[in-house]
Amino acid sequence: MNNLVVITFNREHEARDARNAVSNLAHQGLIRVDDAAVIMKDPDGKIHVDNELESSTKTGAVVGGLLGAVLFFLFPLAGIALGALGGALVGKSIEPGVDQGFVRDVTTGLKPGGSALFLMFHGADQDAALAALRPFQGTLYHTTLSPEAEESLRHALE
Repeated sequence: MNNLVVITFNREHEARDARNAVSNLAHQGLIRVDDAAVIMKDPDGKIHVDNELESSTKTGAVVGGLLGAVLFFLFPLAGIALGALGGALVGKSIEPGVDQGFVRDVTTGLKPGGSALFLMFHGADQDAALAALRPFQGTLYHTTLSPEAEESLRHALE
């Protein structure tokens, strides 16, 4: 089951730093991140989005590359274009996604100079995840975690 966690921070760099900490857990195999995006609101109120490459995009690229290679032998020029299109469609069809209205609500609620981390994951070592997020002072904005896991995460972010 995928979990969605949204954490807001008072400073621009904090969401990116928290995402990097979670990425380190993913590299260690302690969590499987399906998508991670950082939204920052600069002091002038302008929004910046830093979206990490999603696993579905990676899958789509691989499938598209294979499809393009096969089609290239049959139809040299069309194979490349069809492969890219096929990869994009595969990636889009399995993309987990987050409701864009919800993203707008979070973005609107950010104060200038603040940031938010959107994290979709599953298979997490809860103790490792809490330890990785403990150094950050954030507010748990939204979660699909169990009530017990949510409370643990709230305490870790205080």
